[in-house]
Amino acid sequence: MKFYQFLALCLLVIVAGCVKQTTPQAVDIQKPFTYSDQYYQNLRDYKKSDHEITYGWFADYSQTFSIGYHFIGLPDSLDICSLWGGIPSLRKNDPKDSVTSYNPVAYNEMIQVRTQKGVKMVVPVITRMQALKWTKLTDDGIKAYGDYLMGMVFDNDLDGLDCDYEPEGDWLQGDNFVKLIQYIGQSLGPKSKNPQKLLIVDFYSQAPPAAVEPYVNYFVRQSYNATSDATLQSQYNTVAAYCPTKKFIVTENIGDNWQNGGVAFTQANGNNKTKAGTQLYSLEGMARWEPATGRKGGWGGFYMQRDYNLDPPYKNFRRCIQIVNPSVK
Repeated sequence: MKFYQFLALCLLVIVAGCVKQTTPQAVDIQKPFTYSDQYYQNLRDYKKSDHEITYGWFADYSQTFSIGYHFIGLPDSLDICSLWGGIPSLRKNDPKDSVTSYNPVAYNEMIQVRTQKGVKMVVPVITRMQALKWTKLTDDGIKAYGDYLMGMVFDNDLDGLDCDYEPEGDWLQGDNFVKLIQYIGQSLGPKSKNPQKLLIVDFYSQAPPAAVEPYVNYFVRQSYNATSDATLQSQYNTVAAYCPTKKFIVTENIGDNWQNGGVAFTQANGNNKTKAGTQLYSLEGMARWEPATGRKGGWGGFYMQRDYNLDPPYKNFRRCIQIVNPSVK
């Protein structure tokens, strides 16, 4: 009998211990590094200097424990963040707001990174008009569409607009696209009344018209799966007649190629190895490449957040940043 009494007592102790262990507690899974005020001031000053920039399309930001899907997890030296995951905001259930998503965590982090680290936040939009039902395919329609695009920037106090020029037969191409950029260029970009606001055109196979160049800060080439310096030079040659080298940015699709940081890459001198003797991949190849006639504007990647999955986080982006713009010792 004593044995069974002792066994029952043991079971009560075990159960009590289990209940205690399942009590919910707040746990910090990951904490970002914090630095001195001087560090962040130096970082902001660096962003304002004349240098090859780092550009990234960022998506999948949400309320998760992984810092890899948070703005505060982005590399400190990132210059421009294109909000491929949408515009986070503090506005909830606003019937007048169809362009932002209620996400206070992402919004507050975005503001923190922008203010503290000097990362510029731009709105990416695939610029096409034929499918729109609220505007006409006319000059007035172009202005209405331009106002809509600029509203995304000004209504959300962002740093600029990333116009994705992939018309694929859409009416908004050629001269019509020029009219759009000229109109937006009055309010955004280097010739505007708000020159601190960026006007960017990114593209894939169809080069944007030459006439947009004066109004644009950067042309971002989707150089996905480029295997060599020769490929990058050929891509630049398609716009070289009107695009200064310092306005030209090359980018890799990290979303598909995050494990290695791109595809196997060969430099103009035949080298296909990193300084460590390993295979050279295209993100690093793009960081190292320069046009034949001058310094490029920068380099970057699409779905850049997937590079966070490596060890250490953002392994390829951080290495490439140091290659292009080494830290001052």
